[in-house]
Amino acid sequence: MYKYLLLFLLMTHLSAAQPTDSLNTVTHDRDSIRYTNLKIRMSKTKFSKAVYRLLFRDVYNRGKVKEVKAIETNPFTEYEGMVIRNIEIRQLNILGQSVYDTTRKGNRLEKFLSANFHTNTREGIIRRSFLMFAEGDEIRAQVLKDNERLLRSNKLITDARIIVVPREDVSWMADVVVLIQDSWSLNFSGGFSSFNKFNVGLNNINTRGTTHSQLTAIRWNANDTLQKFQFRTVYTIPYIGKTFITGQASFIQERDTKQRTVRFFRPFLTVDTKYAGSAEAGYFRQWQFKRNVEDASEPIPNFETSYYYYDMWLGRAFKFPFKNTIFSEKSRLVAAVRHNKYDYKKRPEVNADTNKIYWNRSAVLFSLGYSNRNYKRDVLIYGFGRTEDVPIGNLFALTVGSEATQFGSRGYGGLQYAAGKYLPHNLGYMYVLLNAGSYYKSGDAQQGVYSGQMNYISNLIPFRYSFFRQFVTIKFAQGIDRDPLDYLNISRENGIRGIHSDQLIGTKKLTLGTETVFFSDKSILGFRVAYFAFADFGLVTGAGKLSKSPLYQGYGLGLRLRNENLTFNTLQLNIGYYPNIPGISNSFRYGLSGNVPLRLRDFDISAPSIVPFQ
Repeated sequence: MYKYLLLFLLMTHLSAAQPTDSLNTVTHDRDSIRYTNLKIRMSKTKFSKAVYRLLFRDVYNRGKVKEVKAIETNPFTEYEGMVIRNIEIRQLNILGQSVYDTTRKGNRLEKFLSANFHTNTREGIIRRSFLMFAEGDEIRAQVLKDNERLLRSNKLITDARIIVVPREDVSWMADVVVLIQDSWSLNFSGGFSSFNKFNVGLNNINTRGTTHSQLTAIRWNANDTLQKFQFRTVYTIPYIGKTFITGQASFIQERDTKQRTVRFFRPFLTVDTKYAGSAEAGYFRQWQFKRNVEDASEPIPNFETSYYYYDMWLGRAFKFPFKNTIFSEKSRLVAAVRHNKYDYKKRPEVNADTNKIYWNRSAVLFSLGYSNRNYKRDVLIYGFGRTEDVPIGNLFALTVGSEATQFGSRGYGGLQYAAGKYLPHNLGYMYVLLNAGSYYKSGDAQQGVYSGQMNYISNLIPFRYSFFRQFVTIKFAQGIDRDPLDYLNISRENGIRGIHSDQLIGTKKLTLGTETVFFSDKSILGFRVAYFAFADFGLVTGAGKLSKSPLYQGYGLGLRLRNENLTFNTLQLNIGYYPNIPGISNSFRYGLSGNVPLRLRDFDISAPSIVPFQ
């Protein structure tokens, strides 16, 4: 028994496949021999065999990055124009199998969990609502590539591949195999301190294989004088019929938030999507705790806001008329119109000069934009091994409109530019976003903002048996004639991560965040491990120059655990050191949380919108 445990400790670093082409064949063969020897030694008794099956995965993803890199260009081009004779939907077990190795069957535990605790998405729904092609259609390479990306982008699906198999008997026909691996559908949450105070929640993202998602959560606190019982439910239907429209209804009855909303929406899913839009309406009530940006040390008592609203927009994408040019395939002109209305029932006192964010208002906005979109496959960016589609391209959008308020009408104008690409000489990926926008009345700007953001992601850098990446994020924002209760906060995801302070506020900010992530080759019960270290810096001020602001700092390290087949958040354990954050008594902070996996920004143009102040 002890020798197997010792062997386990010595071999832990072999418990996940090597996901990159930087490892050569010799390394892979050596790892495979080690796995084989370990498996033989631990197969001598039933107990040691069970331990092996529980703790280790076979090397089924080796060479994954190499394969991804090889097909980052469109792999379906050579089949362009062939007729699709038959479409086969092949659904893999949620655990054990992989779209890169369909021969792997998984161990008994993985098979048991996949068969008894999950219902795969119904094949008829996949054919009817998730595929952009049908039997008898001619193969269009771009359609298949876009469809494969859309399958992967859906939270119901861990990974997906589309494979074209030419017919041997008929040269102009082919079969199409769609490999789909669902995500784990049932996710539980909760906490218990006593029968007088507890909470429990269930999120089923694929109810009985219908793709319908239902989140239900309750909270009970017998000592709460405002509201003892709290409840929320959110029901989502993705891709209604063949429309690619998603419907969602929310009902929230909690201590600080009351919400009833209904929403239907469809974005520009692909370059060839002609129409996009959304329509939503509802009621929202919230208790808010604010500070005055002019004196951040003095808190303002909680106050209640509530309003009814509706919001709708419609957009149309147009192809460029210039054939056989750089504009003909990936570029589109997009025109859109939006109308919304907000009617407040409870709010702080408003007048013509203050608290403009709480005005009763109705707006009409128009936008005209240019979008160029493409995607490159990669792995180990924000994911832990799943295929990630990195957006490449740029966009430019102009938004104009008018807003009718209880204190008169005013105009609005805004500009947005974004670009992202892989840098030459394997230097990594860079994304840039620039925004500027403001209301204006009688020639004066109101509630304006200009902002910028830069994200840099290095290429995978090999280190021993695995890899690491370097991430850098720079953000800048400055408000124009903002209200005292409308300000920026540079804590949490807006700047200094891992900490929250109501005093890190202002109307100007500049933040720099760096993170080094080491994607370990270790795997614990199927969960991949990544270690990270970060350093965040921020300047923020409500008046005067940014250079007069203290340099707020945060440093930390930790680890993340994630199984890509499961839909709940990445588990993150971290420790941080914050030497000069106002309003906190302890400079060291420890955290155990669910970290939501990030996704890279796309270059689709959506609703005409007001530049966010964040």
